[in-house]
Amino acid sequence: MHIAGRRNFLKHCGAGAAVASLGLPAWAQGKTTVDFGTATPGGGFPVYGDAYAGALNEADPTLQIRPRNTKGSAENIPALEASKMDIGLVQGEAAHEAFSGIGGAPIKAKILVAIYSSPGMFVVRGDSPAKRIADLKGQPVAFGAAGSGLVILSRYVLDGIGLKQDSDFKAIYLERAGDGPAMVKDGRAAALWGGGLGWPGFTAMMSDGGRFIAPTEEEIAAIRAKHSFLKRLTIPAGSYPNQKEDLVSVGSWSFVLARPDLPDELAYRLTRALHKAEDKLGARLAQARESRVANIYGAAPQPDMIHPGALRYLREIGVAA
Repeated sequence: MHIAGRRNFLKHCGAGAAVASLGLPAWAQGKTTVDFGTATPGGGFPVYGDAYAGALNEADPTLQIRPRNTKGSAENIPALEASKMDIGLVQGEAAHEAFSGIGGAPIKAKILVAIYSSPGMFVVRGDSPAKRIADLKGQPVAFGAAGSGLVILSRYVLDGIGLKQDSDFKAIYLERAGDGPAMVKDGRAAALWGGGLGWPGFTAMMSDGGRFIAPTEEEIAAIRAKHSFLKRLTIPAGSYPNQKEDLVSVGSWSFVLARPDLPDELAYRLTRALHKAEDKLGARLAQARESRVANIYGAAPQPDMIHPGALRYLREIGVAA
């Protein structure tokens, strides 16, 4: 039971009765349970979610963050808005659309953590004749899980260079993000789209002799001219197996968002726990090295999108105005 449900249960039944009725093990009693939505198995969000929960639970023993698989950003956003989960991972472009009200009313969920930047690109087999994005036209391309925000990023990137995802490519949408590498390796797909540092699909492909295809400098300029919210981002050499040179692409920061009614005090505690756990989180997962409280204020499109409880902590430590 996440904390919203537990709060109502406690109010109606009393604290003592609630603890007994919940049937929690002895080690979990007295902890604040936080329901944490991630994404489909095989993608980067579940890996990050496990690392984040483990590090913060260790940093603050009064917390019990429980990650669970979902369909990704497309499920997490409405679940947060309806307070059906406490916190959830949301990819950058999905967050941009949700905060901007593209396709519906602007969301009221708030930013809790800026987790990492997510530059997007394609990966192909080492023997693929494709050298540029345009070389993939007309080919079957795995764009990721249907509910993933990475699919939204690919649409913006392709639109910026005059291509359409569903008409210029034989677009494949996966049930599980982890299915993509096998499809490219056995020839069912010519390429796999993904993003971020340490993304499992890229690691699997590059470990087996894969090769990246990112936008050219000219394409990056065209993309950012049309979609200025996307940032120019670098994937340092060595970020993936056999990656010998820096790669440059576009993308944005992904976030942990909190439901609109998450108590300020809990958001404060989660932010404080992250600050305490930063180094251990980065040691657990390389891409999580960007998950530092000092990055939250700069990564948020606007300060009022940050949860008030998190913002209070940022101001206390002097990293927010």
